[in-house]
Amino acid sequence: MGHVIVVGNEKGGAGKSTLSVHIAVACAISGLKVAALDLDRRQRTFERYFENRTRWSKSNEADLPTPDFFFLTKAAAERRDQAEAEETAATQALIAEMRASHDIVIVDAPGADTPASRAAHACADTLVTPLNDSFIDFDLLAEIDPVTGDVGKPSVYAEMVWEARKLKAASKGKPIDWVLMRNRLSPLDAKNKRRVGDALAALAQRIGFRVAPGLSERVIYREMFTAGLTLLDLTDEGASASFTMSHVAARQELRDLMLALKLPKIEGSAAIGF
Repeated sequence: MGHVIVVGNEKGGAGKSTLSVHIAVACAISGLKVAALDLDRRQRTFERYFENRTRWSKSNEADLPTPDFFFLTKAAAERRDQAEAEETAATQALIAEMRASHDIVIVDAPGADTPASRAAHACADTLVTPLNDSFIDFDLLAEIDPVTGDVGKPSVYAEMVWEARKLKAASKGKPIDWVLMRNRLSPLDAKNKRRVGDALAALAQRIGFRVAPGLSERVIYREMFTAGLTLLDLTDEGASASFTMSHVAARQELRDLMLALKLPKIEGSAAIGF
């Protein structure tokens, strides 16, 4: 059975789709058969990225590694409770189908609490949560005392993950490996950066997640969307963008992240294809 990676965070703008794209391409370059699912049916950023990639590949006669995309059928029931039950069952069935035929399944969860998102989280083997280095984003994980700065009780997203973990345990699946990735890190050793890091370390011990190396803020992640390219494509024949030292550093960040995820068949640096 394939390994299911859910990239989730109910905070918009955390970089979920960009991260999903790069993990999918990194796995494909490493020789794994990858399936992809975009559960944000309104924005469809993950899906649109690979639509652009397919068009660019055809126009430039390039053979870029691309995952197999799957699509969730919209619930047909009119009653809300029935529609939610239908959406939950359809998500579970689709992910089971994907993992039966692929090594890796990448699910880009929406920035909202939906039945499909909850079902996907409960199916996850690895949950990756990108988090901007801000207490605004941290608030979805836990409360912060405004006077002492101490970490308080878990907040809405952490509670949803806890429920997903209980559902996964009840189905006798292996536990969800929750990996939190600090995204868009500043190179400066700012006071806020240290405070967020200390708060995450304290919370990690309480609710059980790992903190992985993140990706720095780089223009490349926004520039390449229209062509559907990633930083892993820049040295490939036909890629039109130049390759700079900043891109070398970005690739190393992605390598470090892939190693931190500890995915099956990519458990050492020699197994990473870039």
